[in-house]
Amino acid sequence: MLNIVKIVSFTELFTRISHKFCAKLKIMGKNLTKRSEDYSKWYNELVVKADLAENSGVRGCMVIKPYGFAIWEKMQAALDKMFKETGHENAYFPLFIPKSYLSKEASHVEGFAKECAVVTHYRLKNADDGSGIVVDEDAKLEEELIVRPTSETIIWDTYRRWIQSYRDLPLLINQWANVVRWEMRTRLFLRTAEFLWQEGHTAHATKDEAIEEAKQMMEVYATFSEQHMAVPVIRGTKTESERFAGAEETYCIEALMQDGKALQAGTSHFLGQNFAKAFDVTYATKEGKKEHVWATSWGVSTRLMGALIMTHSDDNGLVLPPKLAPIQVVIVPIYKGLDQLDLISEKVAPLVKDLRSKGISVKYDKRDTHKPGFKFNEYELKGVPVRIAIGKRDLENDTFELARRDTLEKETIATTEVVSKVEFLLEDIQKNIYQKALDYRSEKITEVDSYDEFKMVLEEKGGFISAHWDGTMATEEQIKEETKATIRCIPIAVEAEAGSCMVTGKPSPHRVLFAKAY
Repeated sequence: MLNIVKIVSFTELFTRISHKFCAKLKIMGKNLTKRSEDYSKWYNELVVKADLAENSGVRGCMVIKPYGFAIWEKMQAALDKMFKETGHENAYFPLFIPKSYLSKEASHVEGFAKECAVVTHYRLKNADDGSGIVVDEDAKLEEELIVRPTSETIIWDTYRRWIQSYRDLPLLINQWANVVRWEMRTRLFLRTAEFLWQEGHTAHATKDEAIEEAKQMMEVYATFSEQHMAVPVIRGTKTESERFAGAEETYCIEALMQDGKALQAGTSHFLGQNFAKAFDVTYATKEGKKEHVWATSWGVSTRLMGALIMTHSDDNGLVLPPKLAPIQVVIVPIYKGLDQLDLISEKVAPLVKDLRSKGISVKYDKRDTHKPGFKFNEYELKGVPVRIAIGKRDLENDTFELARRDTLEKETIATTEVVSKVEFLLEDIQKNIYQKALDYRSEKITEVDSYDEFKMVLEEKGGFISAHWDGTMATEEQIKEETKATIRCIPIAVEAEAGSCMVTGKPSPHRVLFAKAY
């Protein structure tokens, strides 16, 4: 007996056949390791297969490929706009930092000393025995140079010349740059020896102004994460042991990945007067007195790419928020013969023009080197939010087939309604993936009161665990050693609730959030 399936359009028929064919061949996204089987392997495969990045010939460093860099560029553009709207300007400072600069702030050098790459010589020469190129021992630097792990020291040495009086304040500077931190265990985007980032460095006349700046930038990061990346975050402060080296307070945003691990998505630091005193940065007040300025620094990096991937993506590949997708809409023609392609192209041209006039990025993929099924899988893997297909039946019926990446739902739309439908879909996908991530995080926040319950939840459920802690480094370190969980933050928005430490039973003024983390 024959099974008869109703096919509403040629496009749908071709889509079904193509998907079955691709599944059999296990091409593109269909051969990704499932998240449930090996989350780490899934992530590593996805970064490479989706053409985001790859390992380089330099240990621990990555090559960010054009598609991955296009996402980073959209992140940059959005953040840069937000920085400038809050009064900040961009500048650039040297990659190399004299070793003596780094040692001027004691806790700063202690925090970064083990991660520093050091330049000791400035010239190479041919070996006397002809074996190749060697370091010229006569070209030793008088003072070693540190390859920038962060720029506080070189920037504050510069600010000493820029700041003279209260008229020069506040000084609000940001730089987009690369930094080097010599990591032993690396993973693409999440932890590499060299990575891209921005770092803001500001100087203020008063302590209160500097604290408000640090809080403001935490909020800028949180807004960007939630409204552009569609990644919900928890705003908080770090414990003393987790603060940035040289900071008096570190504000942070913490995100939760699909495997139940936390990821620090951004930090903003109130530096007090530590760097101003170390580099003697003073200003003349209105009354003519000399005082040290107050400082902040804040930064996010290409680690946000990892957060984006791990928050939304699925077993079929990337799921990108429309606001950051390099290609928001892809149009794939399904045709037999160049005459049919010409007719399709004529119909597609005004649609592309209309979509672009709305500020929507569109790609019309009429490559004849790849079949439509291959293209469907390619763009699904790359997380393109909306896919439009058009075939012979669509030409006859004056329709297009639209598919959304987040739910994989498809529908046939009249040509006159396509632009408005695409606009709706892009907004709806952005909202939907945020809500999905928010619901997941809500399910993964667990409140516990005992250490045994803490351990059980950590192993069986994961996610954020809200628990009381006595505020001591000793207890914090004990929990970390015994469970591998760390205090991710002391939440800002949560009302203080006095209690007893789950480990020692000593008084605790509030709950903190623990998690295993990247």
